[in-house]
Amino acid sequence: MNRIENFLELALNLQGRPEDLTFAQVALRAFIVYSVVICLVRLGKKRFLAQATAFDAILLVLIGSIASRGISATAPFFSSLLATAVLIATHSAFSYGSSKSRVFSNLIKGNPTPIVRSGNVEAKAMARAHMSWDDLLEDLRKNGVTEISDVEEATLERDGNLSVIKK
Repeated sequence: MNRIENFLELALNLQGRPEDLTFAQVALRAFIVYSVVICLVRLGKKRFLAQATAFDAILLVLIGSIASRGISATAPFFSSLLATAVLIATHSAFSYGSSKSRVFSNLIKGNPTPIVRSGNVEAKAMARAHMSWDDLLEDLRKNGVTEISDVEEATLERDGNLSVIKK
């Protein structure tokens, strides 16, 4: 066991300060963190990278922050990897829970908000969503719509995108 600890200390400088890391140690730390995070993300739900709800974006920010601290030695290396694994496991558990419970899903991911119904704009819904007229018109143009009257339904989805059903 002592040989493994000595090797890890030499290779990764586990006890050293950030300024004591060599380029090789930083590179090896980066390689290990990247490899572990890739494996952990692959074990997590497949959709969290495709859907950028606040629920998913928070995980990405936290993973980046914690993993980078392990690379730069501003936090203990293995503790950073463990924290990353716990975050991904928690995210997976929450994701599973949200697939089983609509209430839990709405609690952690939010609700879709109808913005246009039968060509009529829901001004109160826009205000609650902090959506301006310019935002609405831009999103409609991105969906190939130039006239609000041509919209049967437009919904601000939980990921922040506007889905549009034309008349």
